[in-house]
Amino acid sequence: MNEASKDPSFTSRLTKGEVIARPICDHCGFIHYLNPKLIVGAVSTWKNQILLCRRAIEPRRGFWTIPAGFMELNETSEQGAARETWEEATAKIQVDFLLATYSLPHISQVHLLYAARLLNSSIKPGEESLEVGLFSPDEIPWSELAFPTVDWVLKYYLADPSNAFRPPMSTPQTYLSKLENNS
Repeated sequence: MNEASKDPSFTSRLTKGEVIARPICDHCGFIHYLNPKLIVGAVSTWKNQILLCRRAIEPRRGFWTIPAGFMELNETSEQGAARETWEEATAKIQVDFLLATYSLPHISQVHLLYAARLLNSSIKPGEESLEVGLFSPDEIPWSELAFPTVDWVLKYYLADPSNAFRPPMSTPQTYLSKLENNS
């Protein structure tokens, strides 16, 4: 049996110049990089209403969210946000600008959330949604939102829907401080 045909066996160790140990194949030296997952989504609007989806899947089944999910290989983050909106609400959007970026190290995720416009008001639940709706700001079910990031991005968007000369919102420092205190 030659070296290449052996079952892979990985050992976590440092490579030259690195400060984080990574799984490295004991046979061929392949480095298996473990990186955060990218989540992409959009605050999508029709006139003065925001598209929300009630989740049909775990985690947080039955709670409301913006259309968002894992970015796929071979797509841009904007394409991923549009795809997720189609999958969850069968809605087509025009992505306008990056609204927020959130780093969530405790779950190894980075969220890229965009502001977008629905191309028409035709929406219906996709496979991952129990129901979908267009909500005016005072109709948003704040106590039923699925994740803190949804709350953050909606409040940030609603503070200035035109986003005139504002940089994208990043992870709130109070949230990061809480994570540090709990570790």
